[in-house]
Amino acid sequence: MITRIKGTQDFLDLSLYNWILQKAKKHLIDYNFHEISTPLIEPLELFKRSLGLETDVVSKEMYRVLSDVALAQAADSASVDSDKMCLRPELTASIMRAFINAGIQDTPWKVFSVGPAFRHERPQKGRYRQFHQMSMEIIGSESILQDALFIAMLDTFFTNVLKIEGYALLINYLGTREDRAEYQRVLKKFLEKHIAELCDLCKHRMNTNIMRVFDCKQEGCQKLFLSAPTIIDTMAQESAFEWQQLKDILEELSITYSVKPTLVRGLDYYNKTVFEFVSIPAHPERVEGAGLGAQNTFCGGGRYDTLATQIGAKNDYPSIGAAVGLERLQLLLEAQKTLIGHDTQPSLAVVIPLAAEHQPLGLQIVQMLHAEHICADIILDKSSIKSMFKAADKMGAKWAILIGADEQASGMATIKNMTTGLEVKVPQRDIIQHI
Repeated sequence: MITRIKGTQDFLDLSLYNWILQKAKKHLIDYNFHEISTPLIEPLELFKRSLGLETDVVSKEMYRVLSDVALAQAADSASVDSDKMCLRPELTASIMRAFINAGIQDTPWKVFSVGPAFRHERPQKGRYRQFHQMSMEIIGSESILQDALFIAMLDTFFTNVLKIEGYALLINYLGTREDRAEYQRVLKKFLEKHIAELCDLCKHRMNTNIMRVFDCKQEGCQKLFLSAPTIIDTMAQESAFEWQQLKDILEELSITYSVKPTLVRGLDYYNKTVFEFVSIPAHPERVEGAGLGAQNTFCGGGRYDTLATQIGAKNDYPSIGAAVGLERLQLLLEAQKTLIGHDTQPSLAVVIPLAAEHQPLGLQIVQMLHAEHICADIILDKSSIKSMFKAADKMGAKWAILIGADEQASGMATIKNMTTGLEVKVPQRDIIQHI
């Protein structure tokens, strides 16, 4: 038997997934975003330039796509450097590439995109090798007020639309390129004093991508980082003013947040504002499997003011964006299903012809229902009335429309409410009005 690839999923019920998308798209359209789509296959160079060569995504997790030429060359050599394409590991860089390629002039360009992304990671709860994101971007706006409004838009969606009960908003400020250069010097000096306390990975990152040390999961390193200098303490006056302004605006908008000085996100293109929404079970005693475990971030993002020039544009386009992990959001809502209400499926009417000779009339009735955009189906492959009702019940039918000899002869139909058990006879022409 052939089984699915590890780290992938079969979605056999998309009702909740589609409900989330419906609510998210409506919310974003209300904020004047519009939907776009970009390819799953992108130039490998796009992510080498944007995400950073020393990030885990580029160095370890990329799914590279080899052309026939590259495969032939790889057969004769241990090197596969001739490959030029990859499956996208995220959507932001792709959206910025599309913006540049299209020569968009009107900014801010407010767009969102939904689709799969791919990373070769160790699968666990909430982390998959093929996963789905909704990526939201505002390209061409440098105002710190835009950051606050963007974060408020997400917070409103999670609180008021999805009604997620247990989460926290974490924010940090990475400053300008000059701020980070000064901070990296200070941080390296601190780490060198404590080199013996660092794990091997942090020792490596200290010399390659130093701010990524804060992503370390080792308890000893995390304990050490509590006493490390923060970038907030070393920022220039202008950056410090903007950081304070962001916090003040969030408070004026009644957005609850916590400052996390070690929050750097995992991609090199971020600067200034960064943030994460993380799961915190509100009622773990009431919800089995509440929370997301180790992978508790279900939305993350920030500002990326220099991404455009990193991938070849002539000019910078200050921008802010975020990505929502749709599988993680679905896990949260599935665990919280007793706490939320969502109408994922329309009410179903099932036509039940009681014998083979009644099936043609049953087909006419189900077609009539479909013509009026009513969710309807017909049972054709069951032999007994008992099995037909059992099948209709399994399908989740609200109404069963019975067509037998009496109904066919009299032009009537028997409609049974599958919830209450009440049966009524109505003229066939009045079925739609009745249900």
